Amino acid sequence: MVGIVIVSHSWKVAEGIYDLAMQMASENEHIIAAGGMEDGSIGTDAMKIQEAIENADTGDGVAVLADLGSGIMSAEMAIEMLESDIDVRIADAPILEGAISAAVTSTSGASLDEVIEAAEEARTASKLS
Repeated sequence: MVGIVIVSHSWKVAEGIYDLAMQMASENEHIIAAGGMEDGSIGTDAMKIQEAIENADTGDGVAVLADLGSGIMSAEMAIEMLESDIDVRIADAPILEGAISAAVTSTSGASLDEVIEAAEEARTASKLS
């Protein structure tokens, strides 16, 4: 199963998105929230993200979703710091809708490419009918 890492500058935001994603895809035990700094302050921590990627990996790859530009930079740094060969991709997707789409898609046994595609398709989903 593809793992998912949720990167936010706020641990509260990351945990909230994690809670929603788990509600929708409770079979995926490899969704990890990596929000805020170690001391709980606002920011992103590449080492925390690296550890989350390693914990989310099942061998099928890891999709990373981030909230803001510096979260992307921290995720890229975390990927560079990995010592093991994990297929990691950062989705160009809205963090909340993308994480839920990725989580649901992952539980169906989809590939990393399919999980990333589902997350990125969330950009165009209309909230109003």
